[in-house]
Amino acid sequence: MDTLKPRDAQDVEQAVAAAIAAEQPLEIVGLGSKRAIGQPMATNALLDLSALNAVVNYEPNELIITVQAGAPLEDVLSLIDSRNQQLAFEPIDSSALLGTAAQRGSIGGMIASGLAGPRRIKAGAARDHLLGAEAVSGFGELFKTGGKVVKNVTGYDLCKLLAGSWGTLAVMTEVTLKVMPKPEAERTLLLRGLDDVAAGRAMTAALGSPYDVSGAAHLPGSALRGAGGALGAIGKPEQSMTLLRLEGTATSAAHRAGSLAHLLAGYGAAELLEDTSSAAAWAEIRDVIPFAADGPRALWPIWRIVCPPAVGGAFGQALARDSQGEVIYDWGGGLIWAALPPVVDANAGVLRKRVEAIGGHAMLIRAPEHTRSAVDVFHPQPAGVAALNARVKQSFDPKHILNRGRMVRGTAS
Repeated sequence: MDTLKPRDAQDVEQAVAAAIAAEQPLEIVGLGSKRAIGQPMATNALLDLSALNAVVNYEPNELIITVQAGAPLEDVLSLIDSRNQQLAFEPIDSSALLGTAAQRGSIGGMIASGLAGPRRIKAGAARDHLLGAEAVSGFGELFKTGGKVVKNVTGYDLCKLLAGSWGTLAVMTEVTLKVMPKPEAERTLLLRGLDDVAAGRAMTAALGSPYDVSGAAHLPGSALRGAGGALGAIGKPEQSMTLLRLEGTATSAAHRAGSLAHLLAGYGAAELLEDTSSAAAWAEIRDVIPFAADGPRALWPIWRIVCPPAVGGAFGQALARDSQGEVIYDWGGGLIWAALPPVVDANAGVLRKRVEAIGGHAMLIRAPEHTRSAVDVFHPQPAGVAALNARVKQSFDPKHILNRGRMVRGTAS
């Protein structure tokens, strides 16, 4: 495979223009941590953005940072952590889940994938923290969108389109992000032994309370089988755990945790996790560590299902029972990670019929390449939405030069 390694945005512009002229599709890569997600692409040219790794500007007092798209996410997190700040949407580290090298990927990959962690229910998605971007379109033209303030949209908000586009619309070269202060303390209430439906009701009650819950997750006991690390340390064999996180000043978090425990007394006595143990548990939930590629479900396909939280518990419980698989709930039941026993189509046909019946969608996160070639990795869209997406793609990349075929099966050739 030919590898192009641009040094700046102008190099990217030239590389894309040359690819257009040669009608040669490009695979866009930052640090490659998520290359195994999506439909397999048919290309022999790689655009490697890892040299675009500078921090262009960081203004802690203004809560903004501008970095090049190839900058390692780990380095950026370390930098803002030194000023007691964070990316509030909790970007996922997919390395354990995918079985890749232990690194969190690039800033551009983080935005292109749009995968957010447990705090999404409070802080919003990755796109909500993207203030501006510089990118090269599939016309080979450099453009800028957004800026350095939150309310700067006139006309189309192109930032929202770039986030979650998996590199199929434009090659991001630089992004400006909103950062937020880290909370002084966190407390997590731990309820044991609830079934999936009861846990869903408890999470709904917590999220509907005035106590500002920033994380709500449920792990059935079977999903914790063989778990080590932070979750293994607080777990008990074959007993489910429901976790509810509260953040803020130490006094506020402790007071709200006590009040929430009283509110949820009907679901059982709540245990309390503080600061370090709480943070470690939520990091493993964020990164779906119970389904890690080096664990007991290494060969199982992993699905990411987004659905209405009110029906998440019943849906996941039935799915796990009927498929003999395992599930983990995040976002108060609105996000379900499902590990299903390996079959030819990764259970795509049956799973998607069920998901559509409850108004959700399912994305295949981990599966062998031959499986990803045979099924739709991203949930098939209704005809009207698919036509709109095709028009958007046409307006950014008419020759399908950028990550051709990654999101739609059958378009790689």
